[in-house]
Amino acid sequence: MTASVDKRIRRSVPSLPHEAIIELFRNRPVLAAELLAEVFSVPLPPFTEARIESADIADVIPRELRADLLVLLLDGEAVLVIVVEAQLSPDPDKSFAWPAYVVGARARYRCPACLLVVTPDATLAARLARPIVLGPGEARVTPFVLGPQGIPVVTEATEAQERPELAVLSAMAHGRTDVGLDVAMAVLAASAGIEDPDRKAIYMDIVLYSLGEAARRAIEAFMLKNYRPQSEFGRKFFAEGHAEGLAEGHAEGLAEGHAEGLLEGELRVLARQVERRLAQSLRTEERARLADRVREMGAEQVGDLVLDLSPEELAAWLSSKN
Repeated sequence: MTASVDKRIRRSVPSLPHEAIIELFRNRPVLAAELLAEVFSVPLPPFTEARIESADIADVIPRELRADLLVLLLDGEAVLVIVVEAQLSPDPDKSFAWPAYVVGARARYRCPACLLVVTPDATLAARLARPIVLGPGEARVTPFVLGPQGIPVVTEATEAQERPELAVLSAMAHGRTDVGLDVAMAVLAASAGIEDPDRKAIYMDIVLYSLGEAARRAIEAFMLKNYRPQSEFGRKFFAEGHAEGLAEGHAEGLAEGHAEGLLEGELRVLARQVERRLAQSLRTEERARLADRVREMGAEQVGDLVLDLSPEELAAWLSSKN
């Protein structure tokens, strides 16, 4: 990948490395089947197991071919093989390679096969969803292409706990939209239930890397003070994207706008925490008073109060004009 292409990928919305997408499907093989059923309404055959198989199908087709990932669904025997490909930028060679992946997988496992392509680029998704015509007659391969609009928005911690890989994928797709902060908080809340420390570190790094600058700084300031990337993925990609975002902000003279965006992100985090403590939504005047307190006291001190006060004390503190 050239430096110019790599930079353009990181600045897209969302901008996420190829390896991060594949890692999620590798950690949860059934995710490919879930997305086919939930997003594309594909009628899946009954199956009792989903597992990762070798993606090298050169033993079937006489040349080196390696897909990103092969997910095999089984019900005693193979019932469906899903070829998973992460595509971050246009590549004309894929229209020739992808049909070979599907045919090779079908021949190896002697069962139906399909292609699931995941891309963070909405324009590219529309282009890739076109059928690949193999020649005269009806011979064609039509990929199932999952763009950012098709990825579910996961903002509830309970759903994130049940399917953390889907929640992280949601952060990849929507982390720089107006729901990015809510998606990130759902993943962070669910991360406590992930026992594998390496897996947990990678997921947290991916989520923070996927956020817009204001939301990321709000999360870091309020929930992850002095946070440093914990995984190799985070050290390699998060630091680069973080530094690039800061450089661009200074170069464009957006210091004031950046500060306002940071304050807004902090307020959203704090307001959500207050609403959870009080078990009710904040009224307009309460939200405005919370914003005034953050400006006066700082997000860190207000955050401590939100956690330390009882719900009754918190409600009284928020309603008081003094």
